[in-house]
Parts: sequence; structure tokens; C-alpha cells
Amino acid sequence: MSSGVLVTGLGLVAPHGHDADSVFDAIVQGRSAVHELAMDLAKPAAAATVDIDLSRWFNKLQTAGVDRVSQLAVAAADLAVRDAGGLAHAAPERIGIYVGCGMGGASALEAAYRSSNGRVSPLTIPAFMPNAPAAHVAMRLGVRGPVLTYAVACASSSVAIAEAAKAVRCGEVDIAIAGGTEALIVPGVVLTWQAMQTLASFTPGGDAAARCCRPFSADRSGFVLGEGAAFLVLESAERAAARQAPTRHAELAGWGLSCDATHLTKPDAQGQQRALRAALQLAGLTPSDIGYVNAHGTATKAGDTVECEAIRGVWGEDLSGLRVSSTKALHGHLLGAAGALEAVITIQALKRQQLPPQAHCDTPDPLCDVPLARAGEALVRPLDAALSSSFAFGGTNSSLVFKRV
Repeated sequence: MSSGVLVTGLGLVAPHGHDADSVFDAIVQGRSAVHELAMDLAKPAAAATVDIDLSRWFNKLQTAGVDRVSQLAVAAADLAVRDAGGLAHAAPERIGIYVGCGMGGASALEAAYRSSNGRVSPLTIPAFMPNAPAAHVAMRLGVRGPVLTYAVACASSSVAIAEAAKAVRCGEVDIAIAGGTEALIVPGVVLTWQAMQTLASFTPGGDAAARCCRPFSADRSGFVLGEGAAFLVLESAERAAARQAPTRHAELAGWGLSCDATHLTKPDAQGQQRALRAALQLAGLTPSDIGYVNAHGTATKAGDTVECEAIRGVWGEDLSGLRVSSTKALHGHLLGAAGALEAVITIQALKRQQLPPQAHCDTPDPLCDVPLARAGEALVRPLDAALSSSFAFGGTNSSLVFKRV
């Protein structure tokens, strides 16, 4: 079985850079983009931030009322479209935009709350509304088809990609620009995550901040926030062939969505397994066909353990042939944009035939008994299919299966 949906464009603006190859190189080499935040906080906090000159896409006048989350989205979507060879071959009404964004424009909201003179910009609402990034991408690219936003916490952009693939497959659109964006590194947001006691702890100094996110490790203490945006251009295999698309990065072979329906913040292995199995079934693959899983792996005590239980339950006797890693250890947790960035990394793993190693896990938790990818590990067989998972607060689970082309 084949979904017939190809990834013909990749674009990202990530903590490691804005070129898919160089970002993947950094991940494979284990280079951390996480650093200590220079903020006035009661407790130290770390995050992975984006360093990019956005003047390529916006002049000073254009940035008025455009939050950073939308600026990053416009940049990443533009890079993806350029990689795909542009949009001149498609009618604007037949192009769709599908964006995941968990929380919207945090910088605009923070500025409004912290206004020193009591004046709030009248552009605050359109700047921080969660659908602003999708709207800005549509305006910049002249897209007049469906322009949709998915706010499903940490699964937002993975869900957006799955929904975009459905639209392509059923013929609702000819081209889908799908991904996610998030830019939450402001004091107010960091404080709220610290209040939940989910962020990684560390003692300031040396490389402690860079190594503080340790998925699957026995001494893990939580995740670190990241920011950025990533987009995929999706189209049918027939259309890509007809227009002689310059790039065919991978096939999005299957996707699976489910809901735990058990708890707002506590994950459930059975719910995650339903998404994993649904993605494999749609792709026409068995667990033994999958060589690599880019795990959700946030480095929380409960989250990592439950995810490993779900993986063991689905792969069973085929577990030994699988390798698993969470690249959040190096680029942080992009929340609403996490699934999109990790989808790009998973696609790169297929293209480059390399496994992103599990960083910062010297002593794995015995309860996280899955085969972790290790630095320098050689492939024992060609990597033909890989899977990326995103599991969210609210209980939504999303898994994407990619095949090498």
C-alpha cells in the first residue's frame, strides 16, 4: 500500500540553523543548541533559541504587529516552497496551508502584560492569536485554498502534517504546505512551565545547561523549551512526476491519530499504541519494517517510561531490529512545532542513511528498555522506513511514517 503523498520541499528555522543538512549534521554529531537563559528568574532555566536574520523576509515596518512566532513561520514556509521549486505550477485556490501552533504569539502577550505606561498595542490580538502564523504565510505566498491552524499542544504540527496529507490524498488540494511554529521563550511562559515542575534542572556553569535534557536517562529531570518553525511541502506522486519536481525527499506513507481520553497531562501507553498501529496500518508496513523511531521523548519521568512501554507493546519480538532516539536532548522541545522539526530530522535520517544518536543518556533508565541509537552506530540494514511520534497534553497522539524514495 502507498499513500501516494510525497514530501517535495523542506524548510526550517531551528536552534541549530536553517538548512536541513547542516541541522542534521549537528544532531548526528551530538552538538547541543541548549543554553542557559539570561532572564530575571527565581530559578535558572535553559532553552534552545533561534539565531537568524529575519530581515530577509521582513523590514522594520512589516514587523509591526507580527509576532516572532509568525516571522519564523513565514521564513520556514518560504524556504520549504523554494526547496520545492516554487508554487507557479499550482492554482492558488488549490494550495492549502496547515499549521500547528500550540500557544500563539507569546512575545506580543508578554509585551502587553509588562507595558510600563499602561498602553497596550492595538495590534496585540492579531499578533498573538494562534492562527496568525498561518494567515501570514498565506498572505506572503498568495495561497487562497484552505488555511488551517491546529492547536493540539505538543502534537500540533504532527497533526497538521497528517491532516495536510489527507487533503492531498483525497484531492482536496494539489499542494499542501504543512508544519508548525512556536516562539515561547519569554519570562512569563518560562515561569509557567517552571511552576509545573516539568523543566530540566541544572547547576549553572560549564556545559550543565547544554546537557540538562536527558531523555530516557536514569537521572533525567525534565525537558527544555525550544523555539523555531519547520514546514513540509506535500503533493501527490503523480503531480510531482508530471511537473518534474526538483526534489523528492521522502514519501509520507502513513499517519495515525488517537486520543488517550484518560487524563489531561498524564500519558497512556494504550492510546499511544493506537496511533502507532494506525500509522503502520495505513502505510501498509509492519513494525519490523521500521528501522528508526524519532520518539517524543521529553525527558520527563512519566512520559519517557510510558512511551517506551508503548513502543515495546507494538514492536514486541521485532524490537531488537529497531533504534530509538529523542533529538529533543539537543534542540529542545518546540511544543507546537516539535512534530514538524522532528519530521524533518526523520526524513533526513532516511535520506542520509544515518541514525540520530541518543544524546546525554549515559545510564538508561531500566524502565526505558528500548534499543537506543548510539553515536557512531552503523546501520545493520538499509533504513527504508522511519517513524516520528508526538504525544500531547490533552491526550492526543500523532505518529507519522516516512519511506525512503
